[in-house]
Amino acid sequence: MVSSVVRLHEAEAGIFQITMEDRLHRNMFSEELIAGLRSAYAEIDANPGGKAVILTGYDSYFASGGTRETLLSLQEGRSRFTDWNVYSLALNCKIPVISAMQGHGIGGGFVLGLFSDMIVLSMESVYNTNFMKYGFTPGFGSTLIVPHKLGHSLAQEMLLGAGNYRGADLQRRGVPFPVLPRNEVLEHAYGLAQQLAEKPRISLMTLKAHLTASLRKDLPEYVEQELAMHEKTFLQDEVRDRIMTLFEN
Repeated sequence: MVSSVVRLHEAEAGIFQITMEDRLHRNMFSEELIAGLRSAYAEIDANPGGKAVILTGYDSYFASGGTRETLLSLQEGRSRFTDWNVYSLALNCKIPVISAMQGHGIGGGFVLGLFSDMIVLSMESVYNTNFMKYGFTPGFGSTLIVPHKLGHSLAQEMLLGAGNYRGADLQRRGVPFPVLPRNEVLEHAYGLAQQLAEKPRISLMTLKAHLTASLRKDLPEYVEQELAMHEKTFLQDEVRDRIMTLFEN
């Protein structure tokens, strides 16, 4: 247990599972969830025996993006999304991370999963990049990672349109990840993790560092561009109205 809403355990030798379970906020990025994720990844990076990480949620929720309080803080200019940098935790983890996205991935919650090295989606679950639904431009490094993982055309559609896509819809659109029934997602992720755990740790770390080098190099520039767009788009009164209205529904 890392916190009341994030559980970390070594499920098998060298395989760690992080479970996000903030039932009160349905795995939105509450302060407790953010702190728990940071602590979990810090413990994993400090463990000399780790070879793979599985990141998952609970029931029908993977991760659900910002809380109303978080979004209002951003809209009012009191904070920036970089203040709670959880999006790059999986990218910067020393060992490979698998997102077992058994449940809905909403906005920054979906982006959080995409920063993992391997991804498994659920056929039944909803995934979106819904930033523009609130009227502000995407953040969280999404303008880099969404095209990188999903392809430019689908990423443009998702980022601009902010629509909902079931995992089955994304499978038909040709996303390069396994898309399985929800009750098979975690099991499949463990199969991937077991394959990784057979390899030497130093080899896994070395290859991951190489494969993610360009993303890690480019991410700060994309984040700065996203912050600049937020200066133009977040402070609109319409955005505040949309946040209040959408969270009431």
